[in-house]
Order: sequence, then structure tokens, then C-alpha cells
Amino acid sequence: MSDFSMELNEDQLQVLRWVHDFAENVVRPAAHEWDEREETPWPIIEEAARIGLYSFDFVANCFADPTGLLFPLVNEELAWGDAGIALALLGSTLGVAGIVAAGTPEQVAEWAPRCFGHVGGIQLTALCVSEVDAGPDLGGMRTRAEYDAASDTWTLNGTKTWVTNGGIADIHLVAASAESDLDLGVGGQAFFIVPPKTPGLAMGRKFQKMGMRASHTAEVVLHDVTVPGRCLLGGKDRLDERIARAREVTDGNSSATTAAFEATRPAVAAQAVGIARAAYEYALEFAKQRKTFGRPIIERQAVAFKLADMRTRIDASRLLYMRAASMVMSGTALTAAEGSMAKLFAGETAVWVSEQAIQILGACGYSREYPVERWHRDSKAYTIFEGTSETQRLVIARAISGVDVQ
Repeated sequence: MSDFSMELNEDQLQVLRWVHDFAENVVRPAAHEWDEREETPWPIIEEAARIGLYSFDFVANCFADPTGLLFPLVNEELAWGDAGIALALLGSTLGVAGIVAAGTPEQVAEWAPRCFGHVGGIQLTALCVSEVDAGPDLGGMRTRAEYDAASDTWTLNGTKTWVTNGGIADIHLVAASAESDLDLGVGGQAFFIVPPKTPGLAMGRKFQKMGMRASHTAEVVLHDVTVPGRCLLGGKDRLDERIARAREVTDGNSSATTAAFEATRPAVAAQAVGIARAAYEYALEFAKQRKTFGRPIIERQAVAFKLADMRTRIDASRLLYMRAASMVMSGTALTAAEGSMAKLFAGETAVWVSEQAIQILGACGYSREYPVERWHRDSKAYTIFEGTSETQRLVIARAISGVDVQ
């Protein structure tokens, strides 16, 4: 693999100090309120837009970082503040990533800046991929896109589920099967941009979640949603070429879609590390202050050893996501599914660390007056979304063995 260094330059450190300040002084104080309200934290998004944190320029700057480390590190800092609010701020970036990955340079230039809007005219974007029968099994996608050559338009029909910003977004990026032969699976799929106020797109059920409650998650229902041909990312010629290739390939485990997920998993892992770090730091300070039998509980091995293990797993998780992010940026093949390794380990670490934090705080940890129970609720999402832990293990097993593990 390419040279990898954890040494950050002054520009990176300056950005991270700025983001941490926002997470500490704006996000964290508001976290409990928006978790209780279960609503999109518009005042936080507006403030982020005002200072330039919620903007295409900031995201483009992160994506352009030659080390590949800046964007996941920003994710960690925001999730340290609060993971639900972080996802509300980062949800539009999912759409940008899809546009950059699948679109032509002209499409990227037209649509990526519009994903955020501007101060005074904020816009949200939603990436619509999952379906009831197409979570880990992307080949099971049933949302259809039919082409009308006479009008050069595509008509979309189907229902997407578990969509961040679903139905409330201005721009929806929808994955659909553009080929009638469903046996092609992911080979016949493409992304379509649904512009603001397009008739036929509606929000379905809004999910009442265990955690990440400041992030809006809902179904998106598409009924005869018609978009211009230019809204097919990559263009029709490229789609036709991909479908032709798919008819000649029998390996259903390898696709551009799964490769894209592998590349985005370091940032998701970084969010999990942010939650774990927040829980660890809180528990450490609590253990220094809380006394039993006249001594701080940090002096008890039962507590101190927990904290030692918590810190070790957090640091190991960060190393895994930094390695994967560096490999993605350098173009190094993720031959052992290093992105999945990072997401798997970091997600399970966040769950375990936040649970240990609750145990260290005792009854206080079980109370909603303290933040650790919220961090634990939030952490569980990271063993489920963007591929469950079981899916990550399957991806890794297939990568390291070369066997079609089922």
C-alpha cells in the first residue's frame, strides 16, 4: 500500500480546531433538546451555513485533501458533539458523494453546489438507495426507471426506505433499476437526480428511532416521477455500456455500487469513533470525581482497566479508518475490504465503549439527565446502517478468501 502517516499538517489541524469548537459550543449544548424533539435541527444547520461549515465549498475542500484524512476526521469531531445533529449536517454530503462518484463533470458542476443551497436559502439533499427487500442485497432493488426516447425523459416508480432527509430534502438522488432484466441486479442500476418540487415524489412514513433522533429518517415514495434525461447521472451512453458489460459478467458480488460503499465506510467509522470518544472522555472525568469508600473510583482496577480497554479500542478504530481513508485517496485497492474492517470495528467499539461508560456512571449512566445513555442509543446505528456488522464480516470474508461465502 502507499505511504501512510498520521501526522497532520497545520491546515488540517486548523480546520479540525474550528470544527471541534463548533461541535463543543454549538452542537453539544443543543444535543439533548433535539434528541427529545426528534426534529431536524434547523437553527444548527443555519448557523453551520452562516460560518461556512454547511456548504459545498467546505465539503469540496475536505474531499480535495490529498491525504484523504480530513473528511473522516471532521466526521469524528462532529459526531463527538452529537451524532444525530452530525448526520443532519452531513446528510446532504451523501448526495454529493453520489453525484461526484457517478456524474459527469458537467453534472457535478451543476448539481453538487445546489445540494447545500446558500445562507438564507439552505437546501437539503437525500440519497435514496435502501428498500424493504434491498438493504444488504442491492440486487433486490425494485424501484424502476423507464426511458421514453421520444421525450428523452425517465419515469421512476418505487418506494425507498430509511432515507436520511427523505421527503423533506430539496434534491433527491435515487437509485433505480434502469433495465427490465432484473437478473442483471446492480449491473442494471443507475442514479437519478430528482430536482426540487418534482411532482410524484412524497414522504412516506417517518421513522421513530431509538437513537440519532435529530436526524430525519423516512420513506420516499415515487409515483410516476418524471425527470429529464440529463438527470441520469453519467448519461445514457455510459449506462448502456454498463448494462452490456453486466450481461457478460456472472460475479454478482462485485459492482460499482459495493465499491462506492467500501470507499465511504471510513467516514462512517469515524462518526462511530466520535461517539465512542465522547463516552470515554465523559466516563474518565466522572471516574476521577466519583468517590466510593473515600477514594476516586479511577483508583479501582475494575474501573481503570475498563477505561484502558476503552481507549485502546478507540485508538485502534481510528487507525483502521485512517488507513482505509488513505488507501481510498491514493487509489490503493481495498483488497482485504479495509473500509468494511474500519466500519465493523468502529461500530462495535462505539456500542461497547458507550455501554462501559454507562456501567462506570452506574445509576447516573442510566439517567437521561446524563448524555451517556444517548450516546449508547446513537451508537447502535453504526452496527446497522451502511451495512450491518454481519454484512461487513461477509464482505471481509469474501475479500480475504476469494470464496463466495454465503
